[in-house]
Amino acid sequence: MPEGDSPTVARRRVRLALREARERADLTQLQVADEMEWSLSKVIRIENGDVSISPNDLRPLLAYLGIKDKPTVAALVADARIARTRQRQVWYQKPEFRENLTDATRKLIEYENEAAQMRSYSVYYVPGPLQTPAYAAALMTRFEDELSESQRERRIEARRLRRESLLARAASGDVRILVMVDESVLRRTIGGPAVFAEQLRELLRLAETDAITIRMVPFSLDASVTNNASFDLLTLGEGEVLYRETGLGDEMIEDRDTTAKHRARYDKVWHEVADEAATITFVKSQIHSMEQAQ
Repeated sequence: MPEGDSPTVARRRVRLALREARERADLTQLQVADEMEWSLSKVIRIENGDVSISPNDLRPLLAYLGIKDKPTVAALVADARIARTRQRQVWYQKPEFRENLTDATRKLIEYENEAAQMRSYSVYYVPGPLQTPAYAAALMTRFEDELSESQRERRIEARRLRRESLLARAASGDVRILVMVDESVLRRTIGGPAVFAEQLRELLRLAETDAITIRMVPFSLDASVTNNASFDLLTLGEGEVLYRETGLGDEMIEDRDTTAKHRARYDKVWHEVADEAATITFVKSQIHSMEQAQ
């Protein structure tokens, strides 16, 4: 067990080990629930990371799933203890945010606070934590028919808080942020020329101060990362998690094969697209165009 792990990382390690062991044993969640005399919902919540399993519950479960190696059992029990360490209530778990953010989004925010690296790919708009308040507000107007004014306000506030936390960690060297955006993201004037120019200037500032490393996928390059989804890959401890969203919803994926495929595709395209210098030159030209349009 790596020293200094947070409850978030420790809980993730336990639940992934349990899920993978159950799948290797070809057992369903219902079969596990019946054997342990638990409710099915308890098993689901443990595997989803919604609750932490106690060491007393973990030991017999590990035995049932065939995990008997003493060092492995000891490490997982130690992780279970760390996972149950009481933390101060974080802002995204407060009722006003729990009611207005999806489960996947709250899980993403939790992992953003622990990630050592974050690789972001966007096909439509500037990634959430990098958005200026005005850009975020303009983008949120597109959901007036789906979200109430209160819901939109909470989501805008959540983006502001995410931004503060993530960029503070980047400034201190705790996380490295790689951003890859489709050329359309740097052309789509969300909010109008003034708002969009401000957003582009902010991206330029972040890139020039090394808070982020940004590259653009130009229209001329025939290499798509995904067909229709933006995503974030976050490196946590020994593995990665994938947050993926489309216009219809979002999801958090922790399957190792899926995350590995997205990472391989991301790395491949990263080396084919416009580099940082060319991307910054393009951003500057777009800022000039927006200023001329005002």
